[in-house]
Amino acid sequence: MKEKINQTKLKNTLPIVEYPDPVLRKKCEKIKDPLNPEIQKLITEMIKSMKANNGMGLAAPQVGKSLRLCIVEENGQLYVLINPKIKSRSSEKTLGEEGCLSFPGKFLNIERSEKVKVRCLNEKGEKIKLKASGLLARAFQHETDHLEGILFIDRV
Repeated sequence: MKEKINQTKLKNTLPIVEYPDPVLRKKCEKIKDPLNPEIQKLITEMIKSMKANNGMGLAAPQVGKSLRLCIVEENGQLYVLINPKIKSRSSEKTLGEEGCLSFPGKFLNIERSEKVKVRCLNEKGEKIKLKASGLLARAFQHETDHLEGILFIDRV
């Protein structure tokens, strides 16, 4: 019964690619034109899919697109990261539980930097710098790992 509810809930959203699909292991391509209508549509569809699946973040390879794009939502704030690059990581590390939409029902304790600084483009194609700590920093690290073909199971 639960499966039928999920399928109805996920109508009109992108299907989430699950491990061991090879797209999850590919290093993603840079996005040349963030304002391209296809990229803009992908951003909108990824947001819908992430929310429909109760995710905190989603990377393009998780919907079958090998592009340097990920989204994260924390405390009602939505972040769209195009071509993100983590510029610095704190030496202070924390252990925390992570899940991943590509590994349904799997949760692992992963050590990550407590703070990060990220440079990227936003959904308007503007260069931005983000500073994050705690859960948001963890989410940025998790999602940018996806763009390098690195999965959270590799971090255990």
